[in-house]
Amino acid sequence: MPQITVGSQAPFEVASGTRLVNALEDQGIDILHRCGGNARCTTCRVEFQAGEPSTITKAESFKLAEAKLTGVRLACQISCEADMQLQPLMTLSDSGLPDPGPRPADSITPEPEWLERPL
Repeated sequence: MPQITVGSQAPFEVASGTRLVNALEDQGIDILHRCGGNARCTTCRVEFQAGEPSTITKAESFKLAEAKLTGVRLACQISCEADMQLQPLMTLSDSGLPDPGPRPADSITPEPEWLERPL
């Protein structure tokens, strides 16, 4: 089972194939996901310190390019397959919003088309 480490917190295990955004929220990690995990809003962005996946969905790649974001990934578009160390960048506690957004589905949406992540 992959281990996820967030900042300086103790690592936690998650079932392989779990959506990263849901794994974080299920552990009580403060992260936004305003669009419900559909790669439309970029509020679930994370920065990796280690273990960044080598693949990216076409939807994530498009949204990051559209928003001119580099050095970050969208937690809603990442499947937990290996150990990762990361930090959420947009949090409910810093947002002033009443909730993080609707819970994303268990599987990645939209249906993922996988690409190799450019280095």
